[in-house]
Amino acid sequence: MPEDSEDSQESISGGHLVAKALKAEGVDVVYTLCGGHIIDIYDGCVDEGIQVVDVRHEQVAAHAADGHARLTGRPGCAVVTAGPGTTDAVTGVANAFRAESPMLLIGGQGALKQHRMGSLQDLPHVDMMAPITKFAATVPDTARAADMVSMAFRECFHGAPGPSFLEIPRDVLDAKVPLAAARIPRAGAYRASTRNAGDPDAVERLADLLVHAERPAVLLGSQVWTCRATDAATGFVRALDVPAYMNGAGRGTLPPGDPHHFQLSRRHAFAKADLIIIVGTPFDFRMGYGRRLSADATVVQIDLDYRTVGKNRDIDLGIVGDAGRVLSAVTEAASGRLNGGAARRKEWRDELRAVERAALDKRLPQLRSDAAPIHPYRLVSEINDFLTEDSVYIGDGGDIVTFSGQVVQPKSPGHWMDPGPLGTLGVGIPFAMAAKLARPDKEVVTLFGDGAFTLTGWDFETLVRFGLPFIGVIGNNSSMNQIRYGQKAKYGAARERVGNTLGDVPFDRFARMLGGHGEEVRDPAGIAPALRRARESGKPSLINVWIDPDAYAPGTMNQTMYK
Repeated sequence: MPEDSEDSQESISGGHLVAKALKAEGVDVVYTLCGGHIIDIYDGCVDEGIQVVDVRHEQVAAHAADGHARLTGRPGCAVVTAGPGTTDAVTGVANAFRAESPMLLIGGQGALKQHRMGSLQDLPHVDMMAPITKFAATVPDTARAADMVSMAFRECFHGAPGPSFLEIPRDVLDAKVPLAAARIPRAGAYRASTRNAGDPDAVERLADLLVHAERPAVLLGSQVWTCRATDAATGFVRALDVPAYMNGAGRGTLPPGDPHHFQLSRRHAFAKADLIIIVGTPFDFRMGYGRRLSADATVVQIDLDYRTVGKNRDIDLGIVGDAGRVLSAVTEAASGRLNGGAARRKEWRDELRAVERAALDKRLPQLRSDAAPIHPYRLVSEINDFLTEDSVYIGDGGDIVTFSGQVVQPKSPGHWMDPGPLGTLGVGIPFAMAAKLARPDKEVVTLFGDGAFTLTGWDFETLVRFGLPFIGVIGNNSSMNQIRYGQKAKYGAARERVGNTLGDVPFDRFARMLGGHGEEVRDPAGIAPALRRARESGKPSLINVWIDPDAYAPGTMNQTMYK
């Protein structure tokens, strides 16, 4: 039907239908880099009150949508143009896929009437995105635009969360259809509850195992935060007296100093425990593919995704379900049944605490080192002391972030962000952007490696442009040190610097050039004052800290790929 035969109040374009669907899903920010294929979505977002944040690289847009989802629990959204716009976003989508983060990437496409004619930026986007998304499709008709956006979001939350992708041909997006002909799903009316409490019989079995265990340990992984299961997890470890370790977004579930919070004794615990419960994290490389768990322990795995349970390592019990619902059910089933086990549990916790103290005492000289160049442990220790209960900590780097993982302890749940298992460098700036937009009340502190920062660092200007203050710290050793260590170990000192050595970049000047706050630190005594001045500046900030290039994190030196 010709456009001019419909009154403008009775017809609607594809871009405006997309915006209405985004609004219904609770999307309040869209991250984007402009392109002619997608501008009608912008027009719709303006009408729907959705903020459009334009960045300098599509990878940043995808990472920011991922970060937004992690912080809010609502799906993030990035909109990019066709061809190179979509391929530039692939890394961000892949990172969200491995990290189980619910986001939607919308990509442009050439007009349907030019299908396979070689139109501008035409590529088989859906084919490329299918392996790294939970759902990938083309919107075939303008009237289906909102419906398919809702469909994509629904798939984001099927099982363990993850990203979806939609491509929308230009003529589909720009065309108008009668409003009555377009299905616009109602908010909350097209998704079922996914909060599965697990098999009741399996819950009872786990309760019995906990009652009789003398040396239990639990690892609280990222799904504890994904499921917003902090209260359930805290109640579980306290009621059943279980030492708890945390990884990924699960960090911060218990506050530092909690009697059940452990960090440095995990290897000892997993070697000596008689019951090990893994919640919401796979047996991937971070877990030694499950081989780091005692062969004599009873191993239980709780996960949102059936496919993850028992993958790479046999288990004694697997429970598929929402971490919060399962842990609450187990707590209820086992509470009051420990009887005489309390004394044995205290002995076990005391043993682990002694291991923690010994590890800390061994590291203390480096944590307090006055050496220059600055030891990385001193830098991350100063950052840990600087954090408040309202500080969101973001790690973006290799070796320097490995150092921080042993020292930095977020003070609250949901206040730790890292790339996740894909190990993508360059997430720091887009995560900081998303954190300040999603939670403007929070302070954002980001630790970068100098190599990681340069991958997406130009979007520091976007933070300045949108008035999004954060405290950025660059551990600058002019090297890609995690790789350098491996090359030295495998090929000797004569070849350790092939392909991994960077220039001595004054990132503090870069920050000032773009309108932010910048400082250089060479003396460890200057770290804390510089952090405070960055906080007080109210600007996006970079503190360029020159660290020892010959200091390597234990986690770097222990990586199996370098053995």
